[in-house]
Amino acid sequence: MEIVATAASVVTRSPYAEVSGLRGGKFGRWTDGVAAMRQDCATFASYWRAHNEQVLAHREFATEPAPLWVVLGDSTAQGLGAPGPEGGYVGQALQQLRRKTGQHWQVLNLSVSGALIRDVLTEQVPKVPQLPQAPDLVTVGIGANDIFYSAPAKLFADMRSLLAAIPKGTVVLDLPLPAGGFLGIVGRVSVPYVNRINRVIREVASERDLPVAAVSTHFTPPWPGKFSCDSFHPSQDGYRDWTRALLAAIPVA
Repeated sequence: MEIVATAASVVTRSPYAEVSGLRGGKFGRWTDGVAAMRQDCATFASYWRAHNEQVLAHREFATEPAPLWVVLGDSTAQGLGAPGPEGGYVGQALQQLRRKTGQHWQVLNLSVSGALIRDVLTEQVPKVPQLPQAPDLVTVGIGANDIFYSAPAKLFADMRSLLAAIPKGTVVLDLPLPAGGFLGIVGRVSVPYVNRINRVIREVASERDLPVAAVSTHFTPPWPGKFSCDSFHPSQDGYRDWTRALLAAIPVA
C-alpha cells in the first residue's frame, strides 16, 4: 500500500494535479495520510524501544515485579493510526487491565511495523523465552500484511507454524474484516478470503486451547471515525473495538 501511495503522490504533486483538483481531492489526502503514517512508524517504534528498555531495567531490580504482558505483532500492535503509541489497542488494553485487576501491569511490546507472520515466528517469538522472567500474558496479532505479500498456501502454512510455536495460553487476535476504510469494494471482495484465514486461526487455536480475540466481530460499522488518515489503520476510536475484543479473550480480564 505504501509503494502505491508513494507512486501516486508523485502524480498528486504534479502541475496537472493542481489544475485538475486531484491534489486537494480525496486521492491526494490519502497519499498525504500514508506519508504521515510512514513518519509515525519510526516515531512509534522509537517510543516502544525506549519503553521496553525502561520496563526491563525496572524489573531487574524489583523484588516483586508486576504482571508482565508481552505483545507480538505488526503496526497495529505499535498503535499506528492513533495520535500516539499509547492510543492503540496495546495502550488502551494496558490501562483497562490495570483498572480491572487492580495490579500495575507492565507491557513489553516486541511488535514491528510491516511484520509478516514469518517475521513474528523467526524474530519475535524466540525473544520470549530469553526474557529474565516468564510473562504472565502473551498476545499476537499478525497476518494482514501477508495478504498483500504471500500466496494463500504460504500464508496458511506460516500461520499454522506460528500458532504451533507461540507459548501456551497465548491470546491470538483474528483479522478484521476489510469492509471499510481505504479498501472499499476491493476490501469487501476480500472478506471471504479473510474469513478463511480466521477459520484457520480458530481451528489451530482450538487444537492448542488458545484464546482467540475476535476482532472480526468487534471492529464493525458504523465506520466513520474508526480509520486513521491513511484510511487503512484504525484510529484511536477504532482501536477501542480491538481493545474490547482483546479484553474479552484475556482470562484475567
